[in-house]
Amino acid sequence: MADYQQKKNLLGLTPSELKDVARSLQLPAFVGKQIARWLYVHHVREIDEMTNLSLAARELLKQQYVIGNSSPIDAQYSKDGTIKYLYRTLSGDYIETVFIPDGDRGTLCVSSQVGCKMHCAFCMTGRQGYVASLSAADILNQIYSLPERERLTNIVFMGQGEPFDNLDNVLRATEILTSPEGYAWSPKRITVSTIGLLQGLKRFLDESKCSLAISLHHAVPAEREKIMPVERAYPIKDVVRLLKQYDFCRPRTNEGVGSKQRRLSFEYIVFSGVNDSLKDAAAIIELLKGLDCRINLIRFHQIPDTPLKGVDDQKMLRFRDYLTAHGIFTTIRASRGQDIFAACGLLSTKKQEEELKEKK
Repeated sequence: MADYQQKKNLLGLTPSELKDVARSLQLPAFVGKQIARWLYVHHVREIDEMTNLSLAARELLKQQYVIGNSSPIDAQYSKDGTIKYLYRTLSGDYIETVFIPDGDRGTLCVSSQVGCKMHCAFCMTGRQGYVASLSAADILNQIYSLPERERLTNIVFMGQGEPFDNLDNVLRATEILTSPEGYAWSPKRITVSTIGLLQGLKRFLDESKCSLAISLHHAVPAEREKIMPVERAYPIKDVVRLLKQYDFCRPRTNEGVGSKQRRLSFEYIVFSGVNDSLKDAAAIIELLKGLDCRINLIRFHQIPDTPLKGVDDQKMLRFRDYLTAHGIFTTIRASRGQDIFAACGLLSTKKQEEELKEKK
């Protein structure tokens, strides 16, 4: 095990870095391209499976490197087809990944951190506290080792953690996902969500073409701060001001070139008596005036020990129709995996608590 841990991971290296690996082993640069194909197209589990590399090249590679992949260690299955997987990270922590099938679409909700620093009132992961940021290998392994990998059409960074608090590794992962010599995915198939860390947001907008989702949940700053402490450091009005400096694809079309290929959406969990009135909807309209964006309304998945409650379908429809009538394209996201708490960090929290008890 010690020898394994001393070796470096191939998973998480960009195609250009894999060429550098080949050169460092005195192998031709094209070997790096072959390695990238074995990783990101064929998803090999052992270096010996890279059969178009010479035996000598594979032996050289094995002396210093491992793939860096690991299979899920647990899974929960919802009656609606949603599957929540538990992965163990390379450092021994636990994260959750949720696969959501929907007809011919398959969306994977990936995690970027173990725990979270943001402490949003409605989020189970925030109660874990921050443990660690995932490496690019840990982020990509959620896709690499997913049993339903071939069914994926979309990836959303909306799992555990705040992606912009681990931006280096998130950008590295999305670079590999969109590189022609990596997964070769269109950036439009990948959405990264943030609660609005401004420095990370600007860097993401400048360096990535992937779509963006902002966790809004309240458009009135003083009220947003009550459920999202980040509002104190990064006011939502400053976030919107920055977004208005960039172009986004209009929400009703799949067309667009250049920067306008990128979509902008705002996530809005609707809580009873907190942010569900038409006055709250009017505040959204005022805040987002002038932005090409959409609103995704989300039903609240109940978590233990919280006074927050969801609303009924009638209120969701009323809220949606009001926003739509005032020019903001608004959808109600289908509630998936509620019977397995798909939107929460309950599975990883339970596993961590079990290990702590065993150590005692």
